[in-house]
Amino acid sequence: MIRNLLLVLALGICWGFNWPAVRLALVEIPPWTLRAIAFWLATGILVLALLAKRHPLSVPRAHWWRLVVVGACSIAGYNIFSAFAQLTVTTSRAVVLSYTMPIWAVLFARIVLGERFDRTRIVGLALGIAGLVALGWPLIVSGQFSIGIVFAVMSGVIWALGSVILKRWPIAATPLVITAWQMGFAALVMTIGMLVVDGVPRSLPQLPATYIGLGYNVLIGQALASTLWFTILSLMSAGTASIGTLLVPGFGVVGATLILGERPTAADWIGLGLIVAASASVILGRPPKTTNPPGREAS
Repeated sequence: MIRNLLLVLALGICWGFNWPAVRLALVEIPPWTLRAIAFWLATGILVLALLAKRHPLSVPRAHWWRLVVVGACSIAGYNIFSAFAQLTVTTSRAVVLSYTMPIWAVLFARIVLGERFDRTRIVGLALGIAGLVALGWPLIVSGQFSIGIVFAVMSGVIWALGSVILKRWPIAATPLVITAWQMGFAALVMTIGMLVVDGVPRSLPQLPATYIGLGYNVLIGQALASTLWFTILSLMSAGTASIGTLLVPGFGVVGATLILGERPTAADWIGLGLIVAASASVILGRPPKTTNPPGREAS
């Protein structure tokens, strides 16, 4: 039991501190280029790990479209939106808004999966809306509202959409294989974006902090955190494992304060508390009743 809790804590720390690490790297590396480099390296690490275990990498041909769509949402879309968000809003605010994902997942699950709203999900939606208001309203009133807020929220929305699509149309492969292929697809998308938007990199970064941020993102935020996540899933229920995601915004804010020198406002702390509470009520609530939508596949 203690080992499991330590693993969940480690996951929250790895993902939480990944946010300020990415912000350090973004000082000298544009978003598309940063994500392309990180995903190619992380994909290579995951593929080598799978090959070392002699784990097959195959995915049924009929499921490739699922792999592409989910990868485009949960990996590529989420990461590029979250990167651009950090360029125009504080990292602490971006991580909190991004982790509204469970709230949007409830809405998508109602539409795509036919999951009914129960009391805990209604409470979660109400808390989530209150958290968004707490974070956004002071910025609107003061005239400081920026596109970065939209990018941060969109990262959570598209992550939730990908998660619900994967639940609706599962992929017949292990989670680690799915992640490796999705990261590879995301790396390809990011490379195209890099060539179109950023161009071919012509010089190396100069600041040591850039390399530290990039190294942490690849080794800890992607490779190690993914391994931790799948280890945790093998040891406990998905609902309990998801507690680790509740820790991420808190550690992200702490990391932004310690590493980047940010000073979250009272509204930021209130928004953080409300959104974490909203996510907790959604993740830890009782499983909802489901009305199977027409054409639901058995897989």
